[in-house]
Amino acid sequence: MENLILSFKVVAPLIILMLLGAFMLRVHIFDDATVKKMNTAVFKVFLPALIFYNIYNSSIDDIKDIRAALYASIVLMSAFALSSVLICLIEKDPRKRGVMVQGMCRSNFVIFGVPLCVSLCGEQILGKISVAVTIIIPVINILSVVVLEVFRGTKPSFKKILKGIITNPLTIASLLGMLALVSGIKLGSVLTNALGDISKIATPLALVLLGASIDIKKVRGNLRHLFITVFGKLVAVPFIGIFIAALMGMRNGDLALLIAALAAPTAVSSYPMALSMDGDGELAAQIVAFGTVLCIVTVFLWVFVLKQLSLI
Repeated sequence: MENLILSFKVVAPLIILMLLGAFMLRVHIFDDATVKKMNTAVFKVFLPALIFYNIYNSSIDDIKDIRAALYASIVLMSAFALSSVLICLIEKDPRKRGVMVQGMCRSNFVIFGVPLCVSLCGEQILGKISVAVTIIIPVINILSVVVLEVFRGTKPSFKKILKGIITNPLTIASLLGMLALVSGIKLGSVLTNALGDISKIATPLALVLLGASIDIKKVRGNLRHLFITVFGKLVAVPFIGIFIAALMGMRNGDLALLIAALAAPTAVSSYPMALSMDGDGELAAQIVAFGTVLCIVTVFLWVFVLKQLSLI
């Protein structure tokens, strides 16, 4: 019961913010054009600031403990590759293909996973999480750009994919954050505090806009896509990754980190990224929303099972 309450406390504020967005659209505080413009601002300004700020505030001293982070990155790369093949076999619409692959593999690691790990293992795991952020976030950002570019609906080319990676705001923010971390560059308290304030806007605003973007009437047409993607994200990918990790001897903090990296719902940032790269924005929003709600049950079950087996 304690773990169920924990999952609910993490997810409930996210759901409330999405409901607020739906309400604001309903009473015409928002309109579709406003939501679209604000999503562009989130993708190009606020989310990059959040990613840069999180990596910048990591500790270089913790890089010695990278086994779980490297393993999670390998699992995610494998998941992107395998799910791309699977989705191509069962879905013909290229705009949905990229969104489904990203939705199946891209976790809400920072927003959902960090508080979950701290609750399970205490604040001593923060160093391990910081390392994971610097490794995993750039990996999933680059992989997401690749799949969305490949399934954009036009003939993919290496040049276009490379350009998409290099010019993607989230990738740029990740690389700049890593550069600042490794080089030891200090931005000064004024700029750091400003970045911190900007980054605090990213997640709440993205969730409000996400709620405003979901058209319940169109969910029925995407039920098959939602089931496949959400099942893959919350059950299939974490089961394979955590099962193999347990066989390899990973325990406690390492497995807690893997729950955060693999079993958390699809990242909120996947929605504005899908929109910016001509993916199916409606499906992307639905994947995030439904995955966020259902993870209350699935994350509870992951934690409960691993605790019962004395693995965490």
